[in-house]
Amino acid sequence: MREWLRWPVLRQLLGSDPLGRGQAARSAATDREHARTEDADAVVGSVCPYCAVGCAQRVFVRDGAVTQIEGDPDSPVSRGRLCPKGSASRSLVTSPDRQRRVAYRRPYGTEWEELDLDTAVDMIADRVIRTRDETWQETDSDGTRLRRTMGIASLGGATLDNEENYLMKKLYTALGAIQIENQARI
Repeated sequence: MREWLRWPVLRQLLGSDPLGRGQAARSAATDREHARTEDADAVVGSVCPYCAVGCAQRVFVRDGAVTQIEGDPDSPVSRGRLCPKGSASRSLVTSPDRQRRVAYRRPYGTEWEELDLDTAVDMIADRVIRTRDETWQETDSDGTRLRRTMGIASLGGATLDNEENYLMKKLYTALGAIQIENQARI
């Protein structure tokens, strides 16, 4: 084929498609392209982490890395649609700017230091136990049994689903906390 006949405009004009579409409009680069979702090793169901709507997502994973996040068309909530924030949630997971280490600033400190996750979780657990012990109320002044702490409270976020709220309620109740609320109810 002569070089000038390979130009897409000429192929559209001289081709068999009277509307100038189809094969004439294709290029070798177009033929090499494919959807990011075709190579996925797994497709994992998830829920968008932003607002309280709870749009379902399909997370495409290849070699342990997220390659694409789309709305789940089987969801009765969102029917496969995502808002702009939900559509961009892949960048929340894959951004090079995402914090991947625990940053801790000691009381009255001016510098941040990095902690490993196990150390940070142990620090949180120690503080929860200490707060519970320091604020525990076994009885009131009349001797009425209370068995509670007023030093721990929880305000759940709107993106938590029923199961997560149920588990949080169980955890905080087991700790003796009574001030437990969820943003979706406020």
